[in-house]
Amino acid sequence: MIEASRLLLDPLIAWPWLLALGALGLIALVIYGIGRGRAPLTRLLALAVLVAAIANPSLVEEEREPLPSVVGVVVDRSDSMDFGERTAIADAALNALQTEMDAEAALDVRLIEAETSGDGTRLIGALEGLLADVPRDRIAGSILITDGQVHDVPQDLSRLSELGPIHALIAGDPDAGDRRITLVEAPNFGIVGERADFIVRVDDPDGGRVGITVAVNGGREQTIIVETGQDERIPIEIERRGDNIVVFEAPPGRRELTLANNRTASTFSGVRDGLRVLLVTGRPNSAGRVWRDLLKSDPSVDLVHFTILRPPYKQDITPLEEMALIAFPTEELFEEKLTGFDLLIFDQYERRGVITMAYLADVARYVDEGGALLIVAGEDFAGPASLARTPLAGVLPALPTGRIMTERIVPELSDAGRRHTVTEALQGEEWGAWLRHVEAVAETGDVLMTTPDGAPLLTVDRVGEGRVGQLLSDQIWLWARGYDGGGPFADLIRRMVHWLMKEPELDERQLQLIADGDTVRANLRTLADRAAPLLIETPDGAFLEPEWREDGPGSYSAEVPVDQLGLYRAQSGGLETVALNGPANPREFAALEATQDVLGPLVSLSGGGVFGLENVGDVPDLRMVSRTARAEGNNWLGLRERGAYAVRSSTSLPLLPGLIGVLIALGVLIFAWRREGR
Repeated sequence: MIEASRLLLDPLIAWPWLLALGALGLIALVIYGIGRGRAPLTRLLALAVLVAAIANPSLVEEEREPLPSVVGVVVDRSDSMDFGERTAIADAALNALQTEMDAEAALDVRLIEAETSGDGTRLIGALEGLLADVPRDRIAGSILITDGQVHDVPQDLSRLSELGPIHALIAGDPDAGDRRITLVEAPNFGIVGERADFIVRVDDPDGGRVGITVAVNGGREQTIIVETGQDERIPIEIERRGDNIVVFEAPPGRRELTLANNRTASTFSGVRDGLRVLLVTGRPNSAGRVWRDLLKSDPSVDLVHFTILRPPYKQDITPLEEMALIAFPTEELFEEKLTGFDLLIFDQYERRGVITMAYLADVARYVDEGGALLIVAGEDFAGPASLARTPLAGVLPALPTGRIMTERIVPELSDAGRRHTVTEALQGEEWGAWLRHVEAVAETGDVLMTTPDGAPLLTVDRVGEGRVGQLLSDQIWLWARGYDGGGPFADLIRRMVHWLMKEPELDERQLQLIADGDTVRANLRTLADRAAPLLIETPDGAFLEPEWREDGPGSYSAEVPVDQLGLYRAQSGGLETVALNGPANPREFAALEATQDVLGPLVSLSGGGVFGLENVGDVPDLRMVSRTARAEGNNWLGLRERGAYAVRSSTSLPLLPGLIGVLIALGVLIFAWRREGR
């Protein structure tokens, strides 16, 4: 304990009134002096005694217990500290400082280790929370041990001025370089088939030009040359409706701290601006109106429908105005506007001289380059005028044998059909019969529906970049009319059309990767009997191999815990996909160089110092300094001796009780009057 004395003033009236009384007394004395009064000093003494009495002075004797000064130490344990020897340097500096601080009995050390929070390093928030309950007159200073990449330094630094001198110990080689790629601007959505502009930037301490790779939805990579240090605009074609993931990746640079920031990604939504469908009906038939009504009922479909009423070679006496409204615009449809259609449907079409072989070759090329084709086979598909005897034969999944079967059959789902996204939802229903189908042999693709004896009725296939569907019967309209109980006509055709249009949710060979905080989940759809092994690449280049769990026929899932933000890539059986965990450009990896620039202004304003720690063992000395002394030097940092204490007991002795003071003042005034009366 320390004994101390101090003078305490406890006015009988409020301080403003006391000061006003003193001021009025002085004014009166000035007027008295101007009037040549004979006792100014006596009156001044009386005024002083009166004011002192009202101020009620007392002598306070206290027993004080000294309180230790508090120093806050924050150690950066974020992901960016894992590069090089930063963690070892920080640990060595912490141990050395703790040894020196423990030797100071007047210091109370508070320590916190701050890990990556959200998508950045938040040391300032950690420091404020650490010292939140400490009186500001007890804070000796603060020490931050970090690589300098701190993401919560406030713009208004004045609120941190009460945390004492703040010292920053920067661990790491300041000359280490790192190449990184940043997504500067990305759209949220775009129209399918059109291009969306992305702006990326590659930063490299060595400068120059770099070839970055771009991949959409885990597909084929494209290389683009960009200039480092500049924003580059890159147009990306939107492939499909729904979520699309575009990945930008820069190759390793000459100097690299990590490859985790050499890759960035963005998720954006593809929106269809209407589906353009061309329906060509080879002859008037019972299914024609059913097809047209179904497609027209979908507001997202823009349907162009032609029915060929009379081929060019056929002659009859029926007036043209009663046969057709217009001639079939072959050149316009199959030369000028073919690629503008999202889906082409041939309904019971046969070669009748309307669409030439050259145009049909164009259709085959249209499919190979990403188009969609649906063939609804009628009786003519089995004859010499069949589309199977044209250039389209190269894209058809099934070829006719030449026989037309007129028996009553009830369609069934094949094993592949029970797993395929087009038909899996149609299981468990009673279907009506069909009365005719074309016998065919499946050459490629997948058979989804069959006759009871296994002959194909519905086949699908991927051809190049496009897709083909083939219905080997013209009897599906019976389901729409409710014959023999009907069947799922609308559901089947809608799902078939959407699969041909590459809607992602109907992709039968699909690998999905979903990143959600501390978990990554993979989902696989496949027509294979067994799932291929799963391989997941983490943002730091490591690989995970979780086991698949079978959820149903052709459906598998796997889940694995993760602890990193960034881009994850999955592979299984030739399928690839990516997922983004957290933001596209995690701030923790946006800049990895050890730097003094971020904390420099804060440290300077607080009166602290910045010290570079390039090697293990580099650490400044620690000194205790007074409240007003300089708190940093060439190789030392200072903590202030605050001198805080707690009062354990006190006694008070009045020096001039009010009544006695008033009596003394009156006595002095009477003396002054007597002197003036002489």
